[in-house]
Amino acid sequence: MTTNEPLYLVTGATGKTGDRTVRLLLDRGHRVRAFVHRADQRSAKLAATGAEVAVGDLLDFGSVSAAMPGVTNAYFCYQILPGLLEATAIFAQAASEAGVTSVVNMSQISARREAESNAARQHWLAERLLDRTAMRTAHLRPTLFAEWLVAFFNREGGEGVLRLPFADARHAPIVGADQASVIAAVLEHPEPHDRQVYPLYGPVEMNHHEIAAAMSRSLGIPVRYEPISVETFTAALTAMGANPYLVQHLGHIAVDYRNGVFAGTNNLVEVVGGQAPTGIERFVAARPEAFSTSGVNAIPATVPV
Repeated sequence: MTTNEPLYLVTGATGKTGDRTVRLLLDRGHRVRAFVHRADQRSAKLAATGAEVAVGDLLDFGSVSAAMPGVTNAYFCYQILPGLLEATAIFAQAASEAGVTSVVNMSQISARREAESNAARQHWLAERLLDRTAMRTAHLRPTLFAEWLVAFFNREGGEGVLRLPFADARHAPIVGADQASVIAAVLEHPEPHDRQVYPLYGPVEMNHHEIAAAMSRSLGIPVRYEPISVETFTAALTAMGANPYLVQHLGHIAVDYRNGVFAGTNNLVEVVGGQAPTGIERFVAARPEAFSTSGVNAIPATVPV
């Protein structure tokens, strides 16, 4: 049995943007194939909502190719890990062979030719690679996710602490679900977005002292920002066993952040995604349990340097 209805492939389907994108598309009556790295409780929940689940690895051409038949439009998202360019080439070839007509690519705001971060530079190269296919392409370049705050939050007694290397520079944190609204909208109507690069921001540009104050208002406890050096930050991540590729990336984007690369605001979430972006106070207030303990990447007060 064949159908003329579109079939959307969402990679990284259990992640911060992918999961919500799958659910938005399903809620709108679309067919969705969710590409996941492993079958687990999260992928089972997606299947229960009506998604078709495909298990595979973006670095494995066979599994990526097997997920492509019938797909019309796709969302490509790769974690900050080695292998982005290989994964992009595999995805592009498999999608082209299957006749996929458009792709929404998750890049990052620091992606550029001269980036010192290996991951950021590879995102820029991945954008150029996808632009050379016959598919319609749209590249999303978000600033730092609001979900970062969960990962780096310290709960120390009755207060919260953010130890981060961002000095007094600013950005407008963006929530993963708000990005999903843009992803879903571009997947549904890709024509006007072909070869576009969209920087995505939350509603209000803030420094981390202001972010901490907003968190404090939502949580009802004191929250403070304690600036640290980039060297202290990367030493702490290394001591926690973080992947060296990720440490290299985060160290260099911290410098970019201080230099204003992550700053700015715009109305693209509302104009393209159709909804007003979520502010920090509302984001934190919606998930108090996430801030009841320290996050997985919380930087301790004493760091070996």
